[in-house]
Amino acid sequence: MTSVKTTPFKGQKPGTSGLRKTVATFKQRHYLENFVQAIFDSAPELKSQTLVLGGDGRYHNEVAVQTVLKMAAANGIKRVVVGRSGLLSTPAVSNIIRKYRACGGIILSASHNPGGPDGDFGIKYNTANGGPAPEAITNAIYARTQVLDNYKISNDADIDLDTLGDIRLGGMQVQIVDPLSDYVLLMESLFDFDAIRKMFLGGFTLCFDAMHAITGPYAKEILETRLGAKEGSVINGMPLPDFGGGHPDPNPEYAKDLFEIMFSESAPDFGAASDGDGDRYIALGKNTYVSPSDSLAILAANAHHVPQFANGVVGVARSMPTSGAADRVASAMGIPCHVTPTGWKFFGNLLNAGAINICGEESAGTSSDHVREKDGLWAVLLWLNIIAKRRLSVGDILQEHWETYGRNYYDRYDIEAIEPNKAKDVVVHLENQIPNLAGQSFSGMLVTKAYVFSYTDPVDKTVSDNQGWCIEFGETNRLVMRMSGTGTVGVTLRFYLESYDAELPSLNKPLQLALDPLLKAARILTDFERLTGRPLDKS
Repeated sequence: MTSVKTTPFKGQKPGTSGLRKTVATFKQRHYLENFVQAIFDSAPELKSQTLVLGGDGRYHNEVAVQTVLKMAAANGIKRVVVGRSGLLSTPAVSNIIRKYRACGGIILSASHNPGGPDGDFGIKYNTANGGPAPEAITNAIYARTQVLDNYKISNDADIDLDTLGDIRLGGMQVQIVDPLSDYVLLMESLFDFDAIRKMFLGGFTLCFDAMHAITGPYAKEILETRLGAKEGSVINGMPLPDFGGGHPDPNPEYAKDLFEIMFSESAPDFGAASDGDGDRYIALGKNTYVSPSDSLAILAANAHHVPQFANGVVGVARSMPTSGAADRVASAMGIPCHVTPTGWKFFGNLLNAGAINICGEESAGTSSDHVREKDGLWAVLLWLNIIAKRRLSVGDILQEHWETYGRNYYDRYDIEAIEPNKAKDVVVHLENQIPNLAGQSFSGMLVTKAYVFSYTDPVDKTVSDNQGWCIEFGETNRLVMRMSGTGTVGVTLRFYLESYDAELPSLNKPLQLALDPLLKAARILTDFERLTGRPLDKS
């Protein structure tokens, strides 16, 4: 064991999903080690306990896994459960932490960010409940990174992670497990696999785009081997360190292969994709795109068709920028809908307290109380189970939902890599107006409420301030701006536009037509284009 002298790095503050930086940043001498040591110093309960470790297989994963193992051994960890070859999807890590009652877990991933030598890398710490560490712990980790002067690491050689079983690293046990088996067993316990299998035997067709990311083997095992989807239903199923040169974010821009298939004349019945670490998803039908906000609401409204929810949905939660579609479902069901800041860690207390059992975000993450992470493949299986029971197409289910609850027209504009000083100018310009906006009109809409979103956790009463700037125009239109915590270059500002309509003739308007007044209002309110020199559009 060696104690290595080091000095702090600026900016090692975890965002909404851990610390994400470029690969080049993480390859700096001592950079990863400093952050890992800060985790161990800020979570002394890990000593002499079990830690779970795995990553999404992106570039630098193999090196990082070996480093974390050697540091765990030097910091007195008793046992590390690690996926074969250092691979585990994020929901699989959460499941293993919970199933084997580990004290915590370290996930090596930058989620939907691009990979490869010129891409991004990330690391985050999950606690004993299987979920991302709460702000009190991430703040302690960051504080420790700013004063760290040494880290502990084992001098042992790298170990073979390709063979299942137990191996010793110094005085620590390393248990190498199959990344798939525990997760597959969990899914079989939650869903009616017989009903889904029967649907596939009846000719139902599927295309699942794994985007050359971690979910490929999970999807092939469950969808093709266990459920009987036709071989080849899973495309881009081989995980690659650079995600095949693609961007593993399941959205219309980056999942182009899937969208071309689903909007072709020979489209299968159902389409889906998952992201880099398996915690996000997208759902499509023939010539039909389901927005993540609508998907959350539809899954909540139909969850009772699935064995996992045989006793009903007790409560729903969504992030603040996510559309209010889920709120309308929850109101009709007579259950609460909690509105939290962005970041999955905010759902953890609600799930632990039994206040909710389904939750989601507009950024394509949806899950339940089976783990404490977003779970893309779980959401896909929930969709398939509902379709198998209801015997309706995705398009029919979506249209029925709008006719029942109304439609929340919704879109998000991401402006990435803004120069920090220019992004600050936009924020200050809008923030200064907030107190005096009510009663003013923009783009023909009257502002009825303007505020900075703050959240008080109903379980532990912790307060999270400054979580986004919100402008409401009556009960039907809303504009939100917030600063992203997942970017690695410059500053990312996200704009969320939402317009609700319950009139049947208006449920199928073009999305941009419905949201154009809000986009114009956003440009006026933020003076974005003058202050940044960038257009506020999708380009």
